[in-house]
Amino acid sequence: MTRSTPSYVGLTPASAGRSRAARGASRKRDTKPEVALRRALHARGLRYRVDVRGLPGRPDNVFPGAKVACFVDGDYWHGRNLDERLARLATGHNAAYWVAKIRTNVDRDRRHDDALAAAGWLVVRLWETDVVQNPVQAACLVEEALAIGSRRVTPEHELSIKAPSRGCP
Repeated sequence: MTRSTPSYVGLTPASAGRSRAARGASRKRDTKPEVALRRALHARGLRYRVDVRGLPGRPDNVFPGAKVACFVDGDYWHGRNLDERLARLATGHNAAYWVAKIRTNVDRDRRHDDALAAAGWLVVRLWETDVVQNPVQAACLVEEALAIGSRRVTPEHELSIKAPSRGCP
């Protein structure tokens, strides 16, 4: 049975104060990359809904008509270059806690992707640094996903910020 809630039994944050500060400093919406992507999407004439609560994972941008859900994932919290990140975390302070935390986040993201796909949604996940570096290119990828529509995209057909098409820079 897969747990829906992570268990951190036996693991503790560095301190209650630091844990509270980390949670407070981590914005849940309207982050710099999200806003940059929204501006680029709007400039391309694309309209979307923001932070839709009824969908798994609360996607950052939702295109209900095309059934496309877009997430802008933070590199650290969502495990970009996961193996490398976990190796670095394993050598740091309170390693067991942080390795479990990041692994849990990645697993949760995959569960949300699966639930959205099962409901007929196309999921687009973009990394924060890629969006900040080139929001227009990121918007092009979202536009490409909108052209695909609600067809299920298999892993070999996943959109990549490195490979846009359709007149994108």
